[in-house]
Amino acid sequence: MSRSLFIFSIFYGGMVCIAGVLGAKQVALGPLAVEAGIFPFLLLVIMSSAVSELHGKDRADQLVRFGFIPLIASIFLIQLVLALPVDEGMYPPAVEAFPIILGQSGRMMIAGLISYGLSQTLNVYVFARLARPDGRLLWLRAGIASVLSQVLDTILFISISFYGEREIADLMVGQMTTKIVLSVLLVPLLVTALVKLGRNLDRAGQSA
Repeated sequence: MSRSLFIFSIFYGGMVCIAGVLGAKQVALGPLAVEAGIFPFLLLVIMSSAVSELHGKDRADQLVRFGFIPLIASIFLIQLVLALPVDEGMYPPAVEAFPIILGQSGRMMIAGLISYGLSQTLNVYVFARLARPDGRLLWLRAGIASVLSQVLDTILFISISFYGEREIADLMVGQMTTKIVLSVLLVPLLVTALVKLGRNLDRAGQSA
């Protein structure tokens, strides 16, 4: 395995796990509001695009599929910890806060698994379909793939999680708008930087 693929894979697995935890907080970015899980999720998009550019679509697809392993393991571990009795000496506010922050309904867990798998797969597919033999327009290819995957992720997650329980149109539009804006502003620059970093890592590995 190349040095870049090894390092990026480790980082990818960590971001898969932390995305669900950070999603418990809603953050305000000027007039836009979004759940904080978008930040690690954007990094997942960036990682899978960079791996596709450096090592091909098949490797990127494997990265997405293997991402289910730490994701599912983290879900089971969280449920196990929530089910275990609380130590009497635990800080009282933390006793109440812990299940609120980490507890998710089964419906939301299923939504997270489905939206992760399909949106990340779409990102890799679109990015690979737009690939150029000379590697040109990397920033544009990454941006287009990210926007489409973020739209699909929002539609799937919000629909599966909340349809029939609350009005979802406004929530979906707000989340989608924020994710598209962040995809346009951040993803092209970061994918370009990450691909450059990956090539440097691989060259350093070959010369070592």
